[in-house]
Amino acid sequence: MTGWTALFYKEVLRFWKVSFQTIAAPVLTAVLYLLIFGHVLEDRVQVYEGVNYTAFLIPGLVMMSVLQNAFANSSSSLVQSKIMGNLVFLLLTPLSHWSWYFAYVLSAVLRGVVVGLGVLLATAVFVWQSSVLNMSLWPAQPLWVLIFALLGAAMLGTLGLIAGLWADKFDQMAAFQNFVIMPMTFLSGVFYSIHSLPDFWQRVSHLNPFFYMIDGFRYGFFAQSDVSPWISLSVVLTSLLGVASLAVHLLRIGYKIRG
Repeated sequence: MTGWTALFYKEVLRFWKVSFQTIAAPVLTAVLYLLIFGHVLEDRVQVYEGVNYTAFLIPGLVMMSVLQNAFANSSSSLVQSKIMGNLVFLLLTPLSHWSWYFAYVLSAVLRGVVVGLGVLLATAVFVWQSSVLNMSLWPAQPLWVLIFALLGAAMLGTLGLIAGLWADKFDQMAAFQNFVIMPMTFLSGVFYSIHSLPDFWQRVSHLNPFFYMIDGFRYGFFAQSDVSPWISLSVVLTSLLGVASLAVHLLRIGYKIRG
């Protein structure tokens, strides 16, 4: 237990020492999204009955921040270690592949959750005078919020681990984030309900596991969603098991980290 907890502590310190960049900056970005989209669409869009657009938008922005920052934490750590050459010091330790996995993923989950809480607190002021204030600050189904936040962060932390193992330089990492993670995040219903899309794009959205993370998380706030939270939970769990199995296998064989 000492080995993986030491690596976990090191990973937490890595992002905490630059918290202005790793925590404050994502919170500011989410607030800017809310200012722009909430101001422009507040009186023009209503998705759920009794829920105004600004309130609808906040859980999506929170979960988007959780996912993106969980991915960024594990992926950037591995790529930086490769480029700077200090990954060899971890290879000299007797840590198992499971220790690597839990340390990197749990630290990614922690960063994602911390950023998500920061976004929630920072954006809550924009619904202060809203009739759905209690829904935004006090989720209707808190357990669903916690489950999807943790599972989503774990899945993206695992994807970040896979991307970090695959990438050898920063531009490869940027390509993975820009062409895989970013499109799947923005096309997951953060800013809209998929029922507002044409039939073809609704079917495409149902193939995106990120949609189920966002939708299930939002259900925890409003007890309303585009699909059943149980369906979302099953899809997210299946996806997490799939990517976790791949990540553990790559760590076990030392993919791109052993000569």
